[in-house]
Amino acid sequence: MATVLVTSRSFSGGAIDLVARLEDAGHTVVRGPAGHDLSELAPLLANASAWIAGTGPVAAEHLSAASALQIVARYGVGFEAVDVDAANDAGVVVTNTPGANSDAVADHAVGLALAALRHTVDGDRRVRTGDWAVRRGRELGAATVGIIGFGRIGQGVARRLSGFGSPVIAVDPFLTPEQITALGATAGDVMSVAADCDVVSLHAPGGRVIIDEEWLAHARPGMVLVNTARPDLIDEIALAGALRDGRIGAYAADTLNGDAAGSRDSPLLTDDICDRVIITPHLGAQTVEAVDGMGSLAVDDVIAVLAGRPAARPVPTSAIKASAPSISHS
Repeated sequence: MATVLVTSRSFSGGAIDLVARLEDAGHTVVRGPAGHDLSELAPLLANASAWIAGTGPVAAEHLSAASALQIVARYGVGFEAVDVDAANDAGVVVTNTPGANSDAVADHAVGLALAALRHTVDGDRRVRTGDWAVRRGRELGAATVGIIGFGRIGQGVARRLSGFGSPVIAVDPFLTPEQITALGATAGDVMSVAADCDVVSLHAPGGRVIIDEEWLAHARPGMVLVNTARPDLIDEIALAGALRDGRIGAYAADTLNGDAAGSRDSPLLTDDICDRVIITPHLGAQTVEAVDGMGSLAVDDVIAVLAGRPAARPVPTSAIKASAPSISHS
């Protein structure tokens, strides 16, 4: 019998009882804090053979406290919060759940774009104060949409936009222009998307600022910017300034810098631009279907590794990540 530590808040919160699946396989499930505070986690890690980890950091210090650990199953697609080098050195397999939440996040990105274009959230706030004045919006089908990062989620957004009739310009260093065309979009680059698009949706991996002062200086006036990817793609101070002076029309996101710690210090949360900013609390992947999908893939790999079989979804090593092309202004 092995102990499986779970620190994802939504694990087994869908229609499938994933805790029962692990218990039926002979394992014990214990819950830990989602923030991955080491002082709280250390006693739990000491006995854990597997760790189903949420968005909190998985650092070398965590791994040092887990001498029996065989697998870190990242509950979701992003694994930049995991020290993959340290895991490799410790002989710990790292996995993720690619594709399990793609449809949920693509839905949310389109929903945020619509809400921003039609001033939905601001309208609701004002009606509750007795203000029924109308703010004229724009139609999504009349907007040229840029998608930065054209993987599973970005492609899902493009498929949904085809129903609106929106022209799509996509940027992705892993795809050729011909591949992007075959997927229903026009190939562009980061700066051409800024100049040519009415709506831009971010689906790139983190680790590099894309939306900075230079990019914002080239942005089409009144642009709506959507971010369901990573907070570090955005220079939040620069973006707040662009919202304040009207260069950017609206920002709608499912993430902010410091959100994992519950910070309320983002410059995008100030009252003077709240009518142009929509922030949701990481709910893009929080559908019953996505929760079941992410949890099932994580459990499959945990059960396999603890039984001595290879994981189906190991993440790339840091060497592979380092050699991969990145999205930049060039």
